[in-house]
Amino acid sequence: MHFDGLNSLWLFPVAALSVPAYAVNYFSVSDAQQALFPGADTFIESPLPFSDDDKDRIKDLAGVRQRQDQQPIWRVQAQGQFKGWFIVDDVVGKHEYITYALALSPEGKVLGMEIMSYRETHGDKVRQANWRKQFEGKDVNAKLKLDEDIMNISGATLSCRNLTDGVKRLLVVHQQFLASNQIAGGAFDPQTR
Repeated sequence: MHFDGLNSLWLFPVAALSVPAYAVNYFSVSDAQQALFPGADTFIESPLPFSDDDKDRIKDLAGVRQRQDQQPIWRVQAQGQFKGWFIVDDVVGKHEYITYALALSPEGKVLGMEIMSYRETHGDKVRQANWRKQFEGKDVNAKLKLDEDIMNISGATLSCRNLTDGVKRLLVVHQQFLASNQIAGGAFDPQTR
């Protein structure tokens, strides 16, 4: 089938009806690292690779699918002492990804969360400090259920739910893959799993 210039113009109005891209970047990786671990002086990049079996195990334990084949993780130190893990993750808001950073203690408790990039047109109230503060102190044993131990924000329900599920998934990742590797001096070693 041949389309000449005039006959193919009908495609352009459809493209014009699509939702415009909206993204606000709040933190770079290094800015989020300093915000979540202000006294740290060393961030050792330690990406964690996942096999299909690993991803299945995470889904079974967290109830949420692990999409990435490799999780961006940094081992955090201050003056040579291990302070925890800095993890960057993405979850879907309503249509677009929300990139966030999670700080975990060596024991796997949430120290803090920062929204690094928000791409939705609304619902960015998840950036509010009082909403993010609800996660502090939570560990893999926490319920982490929206409207139970994590409060919802009207107009941002999907963002709230998906960030909550993302934190739960990362806590399972810590329990299953990082907890036994905390004493290792440096980057994550897949051989120690």
